Amino acid sequence: MHGILAHMPIDADAADSALLGPTAGVATAQPDRFTGSTTDTQEHDHHHLIVELGKLRPTLLRGLRLLLETVVIPTMLLYACTLTVGSFWGLIAVLAWCAFTVGVRFIARARVPGTLLLAVGMIVGRTTISLAFSSVYVYLFQPIIGSLFMAALFLGSAAIGRPVTMRLAQDFVALPNRLFHDKRVRRMFTEVALIWGASRLIDASLGYSMLQFGGVDAGLLSRGTFSALLTVTAVAACAAWGWNKLRRMPGVTFRMA
Repeated sequence: MHGILAHMPIDADAADSALLGPTAGVATAQPDRFTGSTTDTQEHDHHHLIVELGKLRPTLLRGLRLLLETVVIPTMLLYACTLTVGSFWGLIAVLAWCAFTVGVRFIARARVPGTLLLAVGMIVGRTTISLAFSSVYVYLFQPIIGSLFMAALFLGSAAIGRPVTMRLAQDFVALPNRLFHDKRVRRMFTEVALIWGASRLIDASLGYSMLQFGGVDAGLLSRGTFSALLTVTAVAACAAWGWNKLRRMPGVTFRMA
């Protein structure tokens, strides 16, 4: 009976209790809040903790789609319209794209992700301000300020020993609470915060340099291509670094579903 219970899936909170108690606990697996997949945590032989992560491919595909819909396509629309019919209509095209992106999902009665609504809301705000000033420069300068703010947030949280990445990770993977109190795990999240913060500094520097010395056209090119590529690279670097650190932790095994 003990062998059967030790290999049955338990949720993250139950895993903490199982590590402290003499008998392995059993509970129903909880769905991952972000991916919709199932994240199971098991205790093996009372000492070895096994954490089964949800499938990453659907999450990565949704992230890539979000990047295309909220960064690449709006910027390319603005760039094409600026070269042909003028910047005013380029900004109008960005607003139309935002309405189309959300509207299609509503018409199809599909779920609209909160991250998409947040990103679209930010784009609409940026575009409205740019229309008020009749300036594409204002449209491109706002993300630079945003990148500087993100850099300060991530680097600052790492400096005070309370990395914001530790809180954000809970939206992607349900880990046992016990792990968040482990010094090695906290160090890993601090290092990931430093990587992401540094990438935002590079993004702000690149965007400002291209906009300042290359003009609006160069700024649009930077925002639509270089910034997007930098974001993808930074996400991959953070994920690889975190995974490499976690899988080397003794007493804990992480398995992909």
